[in-house]
Amino acid sequence: MGNKRIINILKKEWHVQSRDLNSILFVTLLPLLIIGQALLIIWLVERFGGEAILANSVFQGAIENLRDALPAVSGLGIEGQLQVFLLSQMNVYLLIIPTMIAISFATFSIVDEKLSGSLEALLATPVRTWELLLSKALAGAIPALLVTWVCALVLILGVVGIGWGQTVNMIVTPSLFLSIFLLTPAVALLSFLLGVIGSSRAKDARSAQNIVLAIIFPVLAIIGLQVSGLIWLTPLLTLGLALGVAVLDVFILRIAVRLFQRESIVVKWH
Repeated sequence: MGNKRIINILKKEWHVQSRDLNSILFVTLLPLLIIGQALLIIWLVERFGGEAILANSVFQGAIENLRDALPAVSGLGIEGQLQVFLLSQMNVYLLIIPTMIAISFATFSIVDEKLSGSLEALLATPVRTWELLLSKALAGAIPALLVTWVCALVLILGVVGIGWGQTVNMIVTPSLFLSIFLLTPAVALLSFLLGVIGSSRAKDARSAQNIVLAIIFPVLAIIGLQVSGLIWLTPLLTLGLALGVAVLDVFILRIAVRLFQRESIVVKWH
């Protein structure tokens, strides 16, 4: 019964989303623009700023870490090593996509239903609080995850189209697969759970969005640490990070259930 209730809520949420053209465009176009922008920046940096980067001691250390993680990189010229280094950041950069979508979608889900009064009818059903909140989060996380996977494919095709095909086998690594298929789903779910918490506690969507912003800063921090060479997301580290975020997802869901205050919402927003 629990699975059936979750599926029913998912269908309802997706039906509502599919009727909003702005939502469809946001989910499809924004991620592609993010990937296109990233490829353009990497191309510009490699073409016009390569010498400055290679002369920087911080980046020299980061590229040394890359050589240790991917010994095959040493067989490339210095420009090829720079290309692989810049493109290797994309496994973390892809995490921004579900987070950005969560800021727009998850923060509106419960707030809008509060204001329209449709949440009362849903709360009057036998659906459990954790089923409701998990369904709300999954309704956004699943499309965001699928779009992120498509963007990863577009990224690889873009690398080949630019003329960097010789680097593909060094970019498509176990770390990338672990990041896409384990870390990204965990981060996507976490982003939407935080959005649901913000949406359930806030009086308007704008204030709810501030909670989801909390997930962007750690993602940007990981990118900064990897670019600076302080850490490198090896397969083992990526796996550990994914498991850690998955455990955090369970913890955040439990917090969301405690904070939801089902009865007071019905009374207050009646």
